[in-house]
Amino acid sequence: MEQVSNNQLNQGRELGKQDAQPLLSIEDLHVSFHTYAGEVHAVRGATYSVEHGGSLAVVGESGCGKTVTVQTVMGLTPIPPGEIKGGKIIFNGQDLLQLSEREKQSIRGKDIGMIFQDPMTGLNPTMTVGRQIAETVERHHKVSRNEAMERAVEMLSLVEIPNPQVRARQYPHQFSGGMRQRAMIAMALACEPLLLIADEPTTSLDVTIQSQILDLLQNLQERLGMTIVLISHNLGVVARLAKSIVVMYAGKVVESGPASEIFYNAAHPYTQALLKSVPRLDQEIRGELATIPGTPPDLFKPPAGCAFAPRCKYAMKICVNCDAEPIKVGDNHYVSCWLHHEASPNNPLKNQAENGGRTSD
Repeated sequence: MEQVSNNQLNQGRELGKQDAQPLLSIEDLHVSFHTYAGEVHAVRGATYSVEHGGSLAVVGESGCGKTVTVQTVMGLTPIPPGEIKGGKIIFNGQDLLQLSEREKQSIRGKDIGMIFQDPMTGLNPTMTVGRQIAETVERHHKVSRNEAMERAVEMLSLVEIPNPQVRARQYPHQFSGGMRQRAMIAMALACEPLLLIADEPTTSLDVTIQSQILDLLQNLQERLGMTIVLISHNLGVVARLAKSIVVMYAGKVVESGPASEIFYNAAHPYTQALLKSVPRLDQEIRGELATIPGTPPDLFKPPAGCAFAPRCKYAMKICVNCDAEPIKVGDNHYVSCWLHHEASPNNPLKNQAENGGRTSD
């Protein structure tokens, strides 16, 4: 069998060391969907990047544009009704939005793998699990049918599915939810992609299985040195896996930075509200779990200013009328919020300095 080993990933890592450019860079991306009710502005200028071998989490409420963004990276946004209205997606030095469909197909599944939310809909119920994984290998590598099946069994073993030779001949309905998700991971990694996108990979699983899947992804990321982009609505889920975090709201990136900065020095009121709504084992439960009042904005008619302003207790007049540009508040830590502007009367950084470094509440 043609050796489908760690050579590709090693080459990617060496390229990353030689080239300081990110593996994936999304620049001012705009994506809309045309419906009978009007145009939905799903992604409104999203910008973020992830370096070679990095782990990035994109978090936010349902409908914030995080999944649409990565589907556009994969070339899976249906056009029509979808429309890419502007921006760039630079992957490994080339703009994916400028490629033909055939060129995208050669990258999808080979250089970029994706784990979808629901493994039962992501897997074909009429084909054995092993055959589905083998089909991916056959498409991108010159190998025989038997060699591809050997690779499928190898991948099922890699994701810690017991009796992989037996399991490879079984159908998706014969797998538990957690095992189906492991099979999806095996399929996504079969061609050893440089980038793995995991879209809500634990949403349909119970807490124990969620932990196992996250541990598996972390171990594989460290072992193979691949780059991971994890999509989630729960900051608690991504805490131990992501080194960097991007927070999206209403189609825009409102905060980005190292995970430690986001968790311990969250700068945007929306990020702070998300963190407060996550249950913690080290805190005594008093009363109800914190919630974010109000509802996300209508993206048929996006607001002119900050989309979070109607739900924000710190909102000022300028927040309603004008959207803030990203402001640097720490090492690689940026936030789009007028509170952090140097002229703001409620500038948290200024207040912190005046209080001798203590954060004012």
